[in-house]
Amino acid sequence: MNAAIQTRIAQLQIVKAKVLAALRKGENYELKTELNSEYKERRKEAVRRVIANMTVGKDVSGLFTDVLKNMHTDDLESKKLIYLYLINYAKTQPDLVILAINTFVKDAEDSNPLIRALAIRTMGCLQVQEVLDYLCDPLRKCLSDSNPYVRKTAVLCVAKVYDLNRGIADENGFVEAVRNALGDVNMMVVSNAMSALAEMNSMGGDVWRLEPQIVSRLLTAVNECVEWGQIAILEALIEYEPRDEKEAENICERLLPRLQHANGSVVLTTVRLLLKYERYVKRADLLAQFAKKMVPPLITLLSSEPEIQFVALRNINIILQRRPRLLSKEIRVFFCKYNDPIYVKYEKVDVLVRICSERNAEPLLNELKEYAKEVDVDFVSCAVNAIGRLAIRFEAAAERAIAVLEELLQMKVDYCVQTCVVVLCDILRRYPGRFEAVATTLCEHADYINAPEARAAYLWALGEYSEHIPNVASLLGAAVDSLLEEEDACVQLALVNACVKYFLKQPQRAQALVLRALQTASEKCANPDVRDRAYIYWRLLSADPSAARTVVLAEKPPVRPENSSLPEPLLEELVNELGCVSSVLQQPARKFVYARAERAGVPQGDAATAADYGSQIAADTTPGVDAAEGEPELLISF
Repeated sequence: MNAAIQTRIAQLQIVKAKVLAALRKGENYELKTELNSEYKERRKEAVRRVIANMTVGKDVSGLFTDVLKNMHTDDLESKKLIYLYLINYAKTQPDLVILAINTFVKDAEDSNPLIRALAIRTMGCLQVQEVLDYLCDPLRKCLSDSNPYVRKTAVLCVAKVYDLNRGIADENGFVEAVRNALGDVNMMVVSNAMSALAEMNSMGGDVWRLEPQIVSRLLTAVNECVEWGQIAILEALIEYEPRDEKEAENICERLLPRLQHANGSVVLTTVRLLLKYERYVKRADLLAQFAKKMVPPLITLLSSEPEIQFVALRNINIILQRRPRLLSKEIRVFFCKYNDPIYVKYEKVDVLVRICSERNAEPLLNELKEYAKEVDVDFVSCAVNAIGRLAIRFEAAAERAIAVLEELLQMKVDYCVQTCVVVLCDILRRYPGRFEAVATTLCEHADYINAPEARAAYLWALGEYSEHIPNVASLLGAAVDSLLEEEDACVQLALVNACVKYFLKQPQRAQALVLRALQTASEKCANPDVRDRAYIYWRLLSADPSAARTVVLAEKPPVRPENSSLPEPLLEELVNELGCVSSVLQQPARKFVYARAERAGVPQGDAATAADYGSQIAADTTPGVDAAEGEPELLISF
């Protein structure tokens, strides 16, 4: 019976495959018929359907010759779609592409500048060696075309020719023509020439270097370009080193108007340039002026969409590590809103802690207390940890931070209590000998402490401040009774340590307790680390109690403020890459871009490791988009 069913299923699958194949064949056959129709509108609609199928991943390469027949048309929309089809299938059908060369050459001399630019752009994008011989003459004409739209398209085409065959680009003077285009009267041509030269340099060629006269020309052009042209020019200026302080001051002053641009990438790239060139400026008044001008555009970015806010906050985090006092007066701007996505809230809290000072610590603590009352467990933990970081960083704020944490403990919210206990113990370690009353407060909430890390911190407080806790014996005794039930070794180790500390401080009252704790830990505990710790304490107490006191009750170094800043060399790299993907991942581009990794001498294994790390950050923060297949320049996906 089962065999008959399986046979029937197999037959149905074969029928299904045949039907689908027939349908696909039928669709392509129908498109082929329409492409050869005598009616213009039907042919145009067929081209649209072909492009639609190609866009969703269907194979329509079999219609190549039929699509080519429709190139001879005056309709601009159809011509664009056909050129798009040719670019997509040129590498798989290089021999058939040659059939379209005459049409390309004819279109490159059309009276309509849009068609001329479209033809030269498509020929450059085909990336087929056989087309280069036919491309040279039309490209030479377009580089000197009377229309700036054609010229700006032609200079970008030179970069594609250079990538395919550098010899042809040099022999025909195309590279020199692009250099000359930097002096064009149209600023969009200048910006595209700038992009083309930078791209050719990135291919390993040394075709162009910035000179003072060119820099002055570019700074003039940047005011008249659209945003993408501005970004191209500003990116190129990153590589320029000013000759002296006066030139650096002049460049910075001419860049300041770009801070008022509506595009966030233009703003961040301008900030990157200002941070670079201000190293050459010695005048304190100018540096203060630059800092004052940078603040409003950075704050304006926080009123954009959440995704742009996230990118802005990641870049602001890097900027603050270079200029810590830049946004110290704007702390309220970074307060979280109720409708902020969680990834934006995390970044805002990090920035708030970074720009906080003793003067504004109290209002920030009150704000963080409100965040700790939210329902998101991870964000509550982030807010409570931020309170602890402020208390450890500013001694004047420690008392207020402890009061806030005690208020949160009174709420008796399970996940909040766990983090508060750990943070309070960190504060006690930071300020030994102060705030002993906190240990008593922790004992009042012992029933709510159940997370391993929190229980370990609580037991540490019992042992460290046992002389200030009236019922410490009963609390430790109850913990010893459940020692074997503890699953985490850190809790068991903390309990053994606490019992020994209690014994060394009050030998008469704790002798029976420590004996029971050491016996249980050494004889019945399954964890070898706990057993070894118990044996060590037992022998130490038996052999020399005074030595045990010296070891166990020795003065510990206080907890230091957390250093969340990046290493200086990495920070300098990221400052030079503000506004790029690397500033969001906080990994330099040489770690995940093949070309830069090769120039920087990064081994393949190190690059792959960094790529995995970058992918993990991207997955943890914002939804990623898979890179297209066959894209060799990136080691990671976004």
